[in-house]
Amino acid sequence: MNAADEQAPRMRFDLQVIASWIEPGSRVLDLGCGNGDLLLYLKEHKQVRGTGIELAEDKVIRCIERGLTVLQGDFRQEVRDYPEGRFDVVILSQTLQQVLDPRELLIELLRIGGRVIVSFPNFSHWLARLQLLFTGQAPVTNQLPYEWYNSPNVRVITIKDFKRFLRTIGVRLVREVAINTHHHDLEGNVIHRFTNLRATYGIMMLEKAS
Repeated sequence: MNAADEQAPRMRFDLQVIASWIEPGSRVLDLGCGNGDLLLYLKEHKQVRGTGIELAEDKVIRCIERGLTVLQGDFRQEVRDYPEGRFDVVILSQTLQQVLDPRELLIELLRIGGRVIVSFPNFSHWLARLQLLFTGQAPVTNQLPYEWYNSPNVRVITIKDFKRFLRTIGVRLVREVAINTHHHDLEGNVIHRFTNLRATYGIMMLEKAS
C-alpha cells in the first residue's frame, strides 16, 4: 500500500496512513507534532482545523513559520486544559511507548477527542526477537535505535498486548493497520498476516466503548 492518498505527501509512512484516516474539515490535535509535517498536510489537503503541542522550542518555531497553530509545552499536562469533546481526532504518533501512564493519558485524550489515533513501534517484531534470542541483549533496531540505558522508551508495547490492554480499559478499537517501515522512512507497506511478528509499527484508531 502506498499509504494514504494518491498524492503521497513527503512525510513518514505512518503519518501518511494516519492522514488518510482523517475526514476533511475535522478538528485535529497533534501531540508531539514535531516540525508540523502532518498538520501542514492536513491543513492544505483536508482543510482541517488543526492544533499541535510540541515540547522542543526550535520545532515550535518551525511550525509557526509554516503558518500552523502550535503550543509549546508538555502535552501530558496541556491536554488537561481542553474541554470535553474539543476535537474530532487526537493524534499520538510514535510516542505512546514513552508515556509513564498510558491508561490515564488515553482516557484523557478520549475525553477531549471523539477518536484517538496512536502509532507505536512493535517490540515483538521478528528482528527484535532474534536479537534477544541469539545475543541475550536488549534489541537495537532501526525502529528501536537506543541502548537500554539511554532509551526514551519506558514501555515495551506489542500489537497483541496493546489490543488486549484496550479491552481491559474499555476502549473500542475502531480501525487498525500494521505496517513495515523504518523510523523516519517515507515508504513502507501494510502487513496483513502475522502482524505481531512481521510489522515494525502498529497504528490504531480508538474511541470510547458505547
